[in-house]
Amino acid sequence: MARYLTGIQSSGIPHLGNILGAIEPAIRFSQNPENDCIFFIADYHSLTTIKSAEQRIHNVRSVAATWIAFGFDYQKNILFRQSDVKEVLELTWILSCFTPFPMLANAHSFKDKSDKLSDVNAGLFSYPVLMAADILLYDTEFVPVGKDQIQHIEIARDIASAFNNAYKQDVLTLPTPALQQDSMLIPGTDGGKMSKSYGNYIDIYLDDKALRKVVMSILTDSTPLEEPKKTEGDTTFKLYSLLATEAETAHLASLYAGGNFGYGHAKQMLYEKILDHFQDARARYSDLMSKPEEIDAILAIGADKARTIATNVLNRVTPLTGF
Repeated sequence: MARYLTGIQSSGIPHLGNILGAIEPAIRFSQNPENDCIFFIADYHSLTTIKSAEQRIHNVRSVAATWIAFGFDYQKNILFRQSDVKEVLELTWILSCFTPFPMLANAHSFKDKSDKLSDVNAGLFSYPVLMAADILLYDTEFVPVGKDQIQHIEIARDIASAFNNAYKQDVLTLPTPALQQDSMLIPGTDGGKMSKSYGNYIDIYLDDKALRKVVMSILTDSTPLEEPKKTEGDTTFKLYSLLATEAETAHLASLYAGGNFGYGHAKQMLYEKILDHFQDARARYSDLMSKPEEIDAILAIGADKARTIATNVLNRVTPLTGF
């Protein structure tokens, strides 16, 4: 059984793009009995930008509730809050002492913001070391990543190699990137990539009235009601097709082609499809968010499992360093 580790950002309530493009595929992957999956919510990482304790706690619970609501098996696999396993901080400090300055200066997470150094805190600069500790602390074999994230795995491998070479032992497991195909582009309400930073996202957890308002705000062209409409490039049709069956998608395509069918009608169909498709997940999420102690208990179970692995790794590392 191969061990895979994935860090989940705790940047707020996951939107439709996150769910379709990342969460549902990752959950399907974790359901493979051949995969040993460790998923952690990266709340320490979020401190580089989010300073509010209340916001961080809410974000973590919201992210956890979404993964649980969509069927992540936290009993077979491991789901935990990063900060619940403090051992990662100890390993981060040890690894930082084996990390050359130029490596961090060349990291994308720093270089992307280096033109305005006043906005760069030490946490952001040392971000790759904490990420390496996240990976190495759990004897991770594979890390699913996109092409733009390969550098993080390369840094983790380089740091682990430096440590292993210093003590002439294979103490830390060198991770391998499990390259994912480019994530499916989920269009937002303006037709661009759905993103919180663009303000074009669909929050499926909104109440029905608010959700419908967002769906009805999707941009369309100005084709008159009576004329046929193109499905290609149409955001409403694309989102509907991602949720509907082939037969349902073909039916909507025929309505577009037949004319006397407005975009408002299509948006209403999309809205109803969202309600139907996510009915169970919305209900489960709402129930979990009303019981934060249940979310915390599930994350604590995962943290206990993760800590067992982390302790074993640290017990290999610390004697070599004299701690």
